Amino acid sequence: MKKFTPSEHYDPQLLRGGAFAHLNTLFGLGNQSGWPDFPWLNGLAHLKNSNGQQVSFVPDSQFQEETRYYEQIIYETGHIPTREQNWHDLFGALIWCLFPKTKSLLNKSHIDDIDQYGLKQRSKHRNALTLFDECGVVMAITDEQIKTDLRAHNWHSVFVSKRTQWGKAIQPFIFGHANYEMLTQPFIGLTGKVLCIVVETSFSTLTLQQQYAYLDDILYKRIAYEGVLKDNSQMSPLPLLGIPGWCEENEDAKFYDNTDYFRAKRR
Repeated sequence: MKKFTPSEHYDPQLLRGGAFAHLNTLFGLGNQSGWPDFPWLNGLAHLKNSNGQQVSFVPDSQFQEETRYYEQIIYETGHIPTREQNWHDLFGALIWCLFPKTKSLLNKSHIDDIDQYGLKQRSKHRNALTLFDECGVVMAITDEQIKTDLRAHNWHSVFVSKRTQWGKAIQPFIFGHANYEMLTQPFIGLTGKVLCIVVETSFSTLTLQQQYAYLDDILYKRIAYEGVLKDNSQMSPLPLLGIPGWCEENEDAKFYDNTDYFRAKRR
């Protein structure tokens, strides 16, 4: 896979792709002429962590003498160390705004795992938390068969045969902020980890904000009470450039003939 190097400059043109439609609609991200500042970010965040602390984004430079682990700082203070002029941390902040309940739960889950195993030993659960946090994609589907096809790598069925269902019966929502960062300069090989949530057909009639609130609530329950992230088994690979509207090249069905990218399921 290509080694990814993010742009050091804020260029709104990097956010014109369909993958950024939600961020542009809800936050006007593509209308920013330069890097969003901390007052702007904190104006979006009116939420608390699972420890009851008010969440705020704080320049990473203020934590140079900090000895606590990143997740411990967030849990104990509500302060999220955020690097300035940094795509990864900018998108991480926006995910906190979109999925506050789930992000708070993941933070608490890291703390619980560290309390049990320590910082040096990483459990399967903590690895799954990190993978979803960085690369997760929530797929809202009305038909369980979509999940079956995705897990079986039936790419032609999902992306070509059911193409007209995207945006209605199949709706992707990025959770992993690393996905957003890499989508600023997309490349063949870019792959996320998908977690499917079956929704009613009426889901598509909700506003975008209502859809995120609904998914945040369902995700919280599935992670907290159903152990959906106890390990990586519930997530499966998703070639992000295959998603209709996210890549101009995939308008040609031959795009999906690239079996180095759209790989068959290993037997």
